[in-house]
Amino acid sequence: MSIDRCFKVADFRALAKRKLPAPMFHYIDGGSDDEIALRRSTEAFADYELMPRFLVDVSAIDTKTKVLGTTLDWPVFLSPTGMSRLFHHEKEPAVARAAAKAGTLYSLSTLGTTSIEDVAKASEGPKMFQIYILKDRSLTEEFVARCKAAKFTAICLTVDAPMSGNRERDFVHGMTMPPKFGLADLASFATRFSWSFHFMRDPDFRLANVVHKVDALGGGTMPLMEYMNSQFDRTVTWKDVEWLRSKWDGPLLIKGLQSPEDARNAVKSGVSGIMISNHGGRQLETAPAPLDCIAPMRDAVGDALELICDGGIRRGTHVVKALALGANACSIGRGYLYSLAAGGQKGVERQLKLLRTEVERAMVLMGAAKISEIDRSFLIERRRR
Repeated sequence: MSIDRCFKVADFRALAKRKLPAPMFHYIDGGSDDEIALRRSTEAFADYELMPRFLVDVSAIDTKTKVLGTTLDWPVFLSPTGMSRLFHHEKEPAVARAAAKAGTLYSLSTLGTTSIEDVAKASEGPKMFQIYILKDRSLTEEFVARCKAAKFTAICLTVDAPMSGNRERDFVHGMTMPPKFGLADLASFATRFSWSFHFMRDPDFRLANVVHKVDALGGGTMPLMEYMNSQFDRTVTWKDVEWLRSKWDGPLLIKGLQSPEDARNAVKSGVSGIMISNHGGRQLETAPAPLDCIAPMRDAVGDALELICDGGIRRGTHVVKALALGANACSIGRGYLYSLAAGGQKGVERQLKLLRTEVERAMVLMGAAKISEIDRSFLIERRRR
């Protein structure tokens, strides 16, 4: 099986499973506890049906949309995901380049294995940096300054991870950072020759944006993940959001909000928008599917904020359903990690091309020539049993 025989996200997932050692695959694929929130993120889309309109001129489809002050060729961009080097040796620059080729935005995680500056060099496309308000506020300020210097388009503040969710698959499959060859996993690593070859050739899995802080603490004696875990701050409040807003004058999103009340607070804090997310089902188990949060949040804030549906997107019809409920755009994380693992930059390029084609096809078949025409009148909510 090759990426040329992949036609949907599920195909890239299957190929990624063949290519990755078990700990890395399950790190992408897994959620917290019983993985109910993980499953519901995608299953929720089946609760809505698309009501088409015919005898509409759809000879020309315009998928362009403006998000975060920049025009994207289509209403899907790439979410921040940590440690892309775990999944492919081309890591974050490959994804950033694929996003630029697809006419959309790439998001770099604080926990990325490529620096802010190197991602900026790799791609001239629009970029967003995902940030935390850390105990060491000077490090958060440093990130903001580096993003300004590197001309990043936007910043995204993640707020739903004051501690890690109970990701049991990581315990079962022995996921560690950096990766280690334990006896229990030896067969899995040995049979994934390409991944293991590149691991031996280049075993640098450091968190590139914070490694200098750890080195400064004593020549790298404190493991990077231990340092980052020590920096997550459970005292962060809306006052800290306002503080970050004062440091960054560009578009600012909050990632992880799901309630109308939090959406109204976000308006008061001065942010630009919300990435509606349950962290890929990896944090609070049984948190609602992002799709189901869109309409209540839109009703709560009107047009005061941009709303991004982050989670569960697997098909072009999923994208248009989210837009119909009131989202300005969607973002994908797991979907592109599967394709990165399956084929590096070329894999991500192919997956984005397929998804965009599905969005365009859905618009033609439902009778919407422009993104701005998609609204709730195209949806029927199925009766839940």
